[in-house]
Amino acid sequence: MRALYNEIIYRPILNLLVFLYNTIPGHDIGLVIIIVTILIRLVLAPLMNRSLKGQQAMNSIQPKMNELREKHKDDKAAQAQAMMSLYKEHKISPFASCLPLIIQLPILIALYQVFRKALEGQLTGLYTFVHNPGSIDPTLFNFVNLAHPSIVLAIMAGVAQFWQSRLMMSKTKSTDPTQKMMMYQTMYLLPLISIFVAWRLPAGLPLYWVVSTLFSVAQQYYIIKRHPITPTN
Repeated sequence: MRALYNEIIYRPILNLLVFLYNTIPGHDIGLVIIIVTILIRLVLAPLMNRSLKGQQAMNSIQPKMNELREKHKDDKAAQAQAMMSLYKEHKISPFASCLPLIIQLPILIALYQVFRKALEGQLTGLYTFVHNPGSIDPTLFNFVNLAHPSIVLAIMAGVAQFWQSRLMMSKTKSTDPTQKMMMYQTMYLLPLISIFVAWRLPAGLPLYWVVSTLFSVAQQYYIIKRHPITPTN
């Protein structure tokens, strides 16, 4: 399994990063990380678009979901069965939004390993056609050392995630107190956790986090504008 992970995910990302570092003028690893992030998100875009459309479809049936919760509030089994029937009627998968997260997890792990090892000059695993530069300058615009933690990039990652969560919440209408509480916890707590975690990682990973989140926000705006869904009453 590890050999498969190395060949399918880790080595391609490492070689792409080193190839771009060798190619772009100025050899700025920060720009390389931004480019790699955008390329990865473009590859995942069709899957993410499908997930976002699924979320919009879930939002469109929110009034009916609230009605079913109220109707079967004393019978959780009947409530769950009614919800599944509602999903089936509207051809919605409640688990569609989880798949992109599952797919992104090994990519995030690989990116962390690639950034850490590349910034430390550990470039084993390069393809024969990719030149080994020997070492990589870890600075972004000759200013931020991406091999060390950066509180600025950590805060930017948290703010970007808060913006994304707020955008998603503004499109989700729910009268269920438990669900609303969970949504507010997600909107305020997860960005703080992101800042805490990102502050302890090499700044290259929070930089990826920021760019990836901004890409997600742009993608959400695009889907919402191009595929508006009106609530189903």
